[in-house]
Amino acid sequence: MENNKNKNTNPKEAVTNKNVSNMKQPYNRKRRYYKYRRPYKPTVNISFKKLSIIIPLIDEEESIKPLVSAIHRSLLNKRIQYEIIFIDDGSKDNSLKIIKELNTQNKNIKYFSFQKNYGKSAALQVGFINATGHAIITMDADLQDDPAEILNLLKKLDEGYDLVSGWKKKRQDPFIKKISSRFFNFITRILTGIKIHDFNCGLKAYRNDVVKNIRVYGELHRYVPVLARWQGYKVSEIVVKHHPRRYGKTKFGISRFFKGFIDLITVLFATRYIKRPMHFFGFLGAFAFFIGIIVNGYLTYQWIIGIPLSNRPMLFLGILLIIVGVQFFSIGLLGEILVHNSMDEKEYLIKDKG
Repeated sequence: MENNKNKNTNPKEAVTNKNVSNMKQPYNRKRRYYKYRRPYKPTVNISFKKLSIIIPLIDEEESIKPLVSAIHRSLLNKRIQYEIIFIDDGSKDNSLKIIKELNTQNKNIKYFSFQKNYGKSAALQVGFINATGHAIITMDADLQDDPAEILNLLKKLDEGYDLVSGWKKKRQDPFIKKISSRFFNFITRILTGIKIHDFNCGLKAYRNDVVKNIRVYGELHRYVPVLARWQGYKVSEIVVKHHPRRYGKTKFGISRFFKGFIDLITVLFATRYIKRPMHFFGFLGAFAFFIGIIVNGYLTYQWIIGIPLSNRPMLFLGILLIIVGVQFFSIGLLGEILVHNSMDEKEYLIKDKG
């Protein structure tokens, strides 16, 4: 029977059974599936609970919506409440219409619209007055300032500074704008003693009390760090990204090149000598007066030794310097009288009291 059993066995089946017997036993444990985890990125701890983002603009209709979307992305899940304040500086395109549409969709987007173009300083001043955040960010609306830098500015501000300015180290602007900006920044650093590289960068971060205690008018937005330092605030800077302009045209004109000099003189006088005009006019007056005295003293000596003074233009120069010196000195005295009569305790910023 044993032979018959072997004879009736199917050879293919025998081979199959043999292969099965030689195979490894299946792994009985259940497979474990591990989900892919993204690398841990520590969150940036910011002490400011509310943020105000001030954006002055003129004719930037194509940039507004992409800018708002980029701001939302940069602050998403950052546990900080924020508002966006647009200041329309008399735009002629559809900028105001687009801002109104955004305002109906999100009440955290606010706007103010000027009847005509008053300039960037006026727009910033209106934004400063109406900002309610503990920290304030200013940026341009042309998409050249990167909203991803907002947290970096706030982090630097949290180190104990009152104003942090952006430094567009790799600037994406026309050649003439780069050269003029470097020149003005170099001159401003020398005359003010503030060691930052880009005074006119639109991307800045402020503490709330800074914007409430400085006044920006005319074209002084270029020198906000100087105004803040004059009030005793701590100023710093960080390197920020700068992108090429996507839409529209730059508002930079040749007239701004000449306005920069006037603005620099204005801000130097306003920050250093507005409360002590005699130090400015008195120095100029005394200098001119003594030069005039030296010139006329020399001519008097020549007259004594017999040299005639007819047809000597230097004589008129000496007389003119003496007259100008007396006038400058008189202006300084009048300025001191005006300052003395307008003194107010509110003009002194009190940091703390017990």
